[in-house]
Amino acid sequence: MGLNQTPAAERPHISFFGKRNAGKSSVMNAVTGQDLAVVSPVSGTTTDPVSKAMELLPLGPVMLTDTPGVDDSGELGALRVKKSYQVLAKTDCAVVVLDGTACPDADDLALIRRIQEQQIPLLVAVNKADLLPPEAAGNWPHAQTLCDTGIQPGQILVVSAATGAGIHALKERIAAAAKGQENGRRIVADLIAPDDLVLLVVPIDKAAPKGRLILPQQQTIRDILDCGAQALVVQETGLVRALQSLARPPRLVITDSQVFGRVAAELPADMPLTSFSILFARYKGDLETVVRGVTALDRLQDGDRVLISEGCTHHRQCGDIGTVKLPAWIAEYTGKRLEFSFTSGTEFPDDLTPYRLVVHCGGCMLGEREMKYRLRCAADQQVPMTNYGILIAYVHGILPRSVEVFPQIRRLLR
Repeated sequence: MGLNQTPAAERPHISFFGKRNAGKSSVMNAVTGQDLAVVSPVSGTTTDPVSKAMELLPLGPVMLTDTPGVDDSGELGALRVKKSYQVLAKTDCAVVVLDGTACPDADDLALIRRIQEQQIPLLVAVNKADLLPPEAAGNWPHAQTLCDTGIQPGQILVVSAATGAGIHALKERIAAAAKGQENGRRIVADLIAPDDLVLLVVPIDKAAPKGRLILPQQQTIRDILDCGAQALVVQETGLVRALQSLARPPRLVITDSQVFGRVAAELPADMPLTSFSILFARYKGDLETVVRGVTALDRLQDGDRVLISEGCTHHRQCGDIGTVKLPAWIAEYTGKRLEFSFTSGTEFPDDLTPYRLVVHCGGCMLGEREMKYRLRCAADQQVPMTNYGILIAYVHGILPRSVEVFPQIRRLLR
């Protein structure tokens, strides 16, 4: 990632959906002014979701995704359709592209209803305006079919990817819809004040990226600086010396979860402590849900299955936290013979019912909507779900202290 590049998880995700040959790829290319997606008259040219990070004025940094047609057929086509619908989990604004020369059919309406059910901001781009009579630009003859599904007239735009007609208006609507999803959430800035000192404990081991910090650490430091506070970064081996050298105690100490136990033992009992993973559980998902979920550890029995899921993909190192350390900590804490499964990146099972607990990473590589979608999937299937940092603090007996900065969460543990 370039030094000036906005992380993908922090960009609004704009996704284009529709049937084959409706012009999804052409409309996306017209919106961006670039040939981001392959365009062909051959039905089903887009066979997998294709994403591209870019700047889209007047919105700014975005992630654009072109998807396969939702009317694809056959066994392979069904898999492509499934992949298209999976994109909804991380979509902040959905653009449904219709062939303006035809009336919306069952596939179009099913797609729209699916998006509405997930409460995703929705725009309908009626493409091929160049093949319609001029009066259709302001009064598309099939608009009522869409309005019967709850679509408002202002959500329908008649455009032409071929001539560029209506594309500027579509870009403006996309920007407005995506900006409407901003909620002002912060990682840590709402817990501190200007000029406060925040001490960050960051282990540097062979798994750490050479020459840089991992994304949660970068983003947390930036959030601290943005609110006018000060950030001091140390390794766990230098924590005691750093504390002794300070003229004033830090307002908050934030540690990497892997050294939670050591940091808690070396830190004065009255010094506020939390972890990057706990902060991201709140920033990306629902802190209360994952705190409640961790208590499922106490109900696990021999033979139960536990899913450990990460939002990113990386080369597994010896002593990897997800596949080695977490299973060991869980087994030691529970004293049970458990079965562990592992997923990473975009992999996340539709069916979670075989598992008695899901343990997820902080989700720094996932958008807020996708992280909350995963939490909702687990809740709908009544499978407890927790977070790396929450679980590590819990098994080491320091979770109450780790959430002291969130009084409403601390009360849950009493």
